[in-house]
Amino acid sequence: MNIEHFIAKRIAVTNTGSFTKVIIRIAMAAIAVSLTVMILTTAIISGFKQEISDKIFGFWGHIHVTDSNINRNFELIPISKDEKFYDEIRDIKQLEYQAEAKILGFALKDKVVDKKTYSGVKGVHPYIILPGLLSSKRNFHGVLLKGVDEAYDWTKMEAFIKDGKRISYLPDSSSADILVSKNIADKMLISTGDKVVLSFIRDNQQIKKRFQVCGIYNTGLEEYDKRFGIVDIKKLQEILGWNVNEVQGMEVVLNDVLDLDVISEYVYYEILPQQLYAESIRSKFPSIFEWLSLQDINETIILQLMVLVAIINMITVLLILILERTQMIGILKSLGMNNWQVRKIFIYNAGYIIFYGLLIGNILGLSIALLQKHFNFIKLDEANYYLDTAPIEINWMALILLNVGTFVVTLITLVLPTMLITRITPVKALRFD
Repeated sequence: MNIEHFIAKRIAVTNTGSFTKVIIRIAMAAIAVSLTVMILTTAIISGFKQEISDKIFGFWGHIHVTDSNINRNFELIPISKDEKFYDEIRDIKQLEYQAEAKILGFALKDKVVDKKTYSGVKGVHPYIILPGLLSSKRNFHGVLLKGVDEAYDWTKMEAFIKDGKRISYLPDSSSADILVSKNIADKMLISTGDKVVLSFIRDNQQIKKRFQVCGIYNTGLEEYDKRFGIVDIKKLQEILGWNVNEVQGMEVVLNDVLDLDVISEYVYYEILPQQLYAESIRSKFPSIFEWLSLQDINETIILQLMVLVAIINMITVLLILILERTQMIGILKSLGMNNWQVRKIFIYNAGYIIFYGLLIGNILGLSIALLQKHFNFIKLDEANYYLDTAPIEINWMALILLNVGTFVVTLITLVLPTMLITRITPVKALRFD
């Protein structure tokens, strides 16, 4: 039998002093609160990254293929959508590539490892973006129209439609449907079913086309919501005088966003001809992704602070327990126990406190996270955070690592304070009151 473990267990269940009970409960509460904050921080930040990424990629796809001479001012240079190499892009199921070897996040010089992408390409869709002036009987507003075809992947975008429906395509002609954002609809004082007129400039001539609002969407990304409407790509081809095979670009949608950089580089360097250019959405619209990266820094700081709080509380409690049990320490030493054996008793005892604190923290943290996930009681300002409620994404592996990491790090740091026991002699301890 492990005598140190046995004594520690007896101490844990027989702490009869009211002061000691209060201190132990405070320590458990501190650890529980620390873990609760860590669980919620990780879940909310993971949720932010997932939700905002879904919004951006749902609207834009993952990779844009355009003419290499095009700039970011939506210059219109047509490319053909029927090239054979697009089939090659669609057929990407998984790629093998080499990456620099890393240990604990640090790159090893001149060392590479063979890796595979998590998945491949989900689809390739044509698009055209054309600026115009949207007008109704009461108002007008400048917009950018994104034209998409009937094969467009509406999986993500349909979740953002708050009223009405997506575009209805016609087999032999272009559809007059337009999907506008709630931001634009509110400014224009229009709703689903209303007729609007869109004005364009082509060859220094004004062109007007009638559209009907088929639906209203809201992504929460104000930068896009205040500018974009979605229409049938055939309507924009008619306005521009392009044939049915001419588009502004091709939108590549991936199965897994983690493959974005690898597949983007592969498409550009290995598949596309020289006159075409492939650009990932992360590099095309960097500001939001930089903002998301900052959340990782915030997460790291919060986790470190919470672990530090747990450590400081446990050190305080451990020192109080040692001082309260000074006479017991003297007796154990007089019976032949060495310093390390006595120290292990208090380390085991601290382990019990940490364990129960973590248990309470898990129950509390997961309860709040699951309640928020299902009832959305924590509200946010959508204009500042791109979301109207705090999103929750529970990563079970991260949860396990949080628990194990907090337990191990906190327990290891308690080894040093137990050195106080080595300075307690049996003679002085038995006289201590």
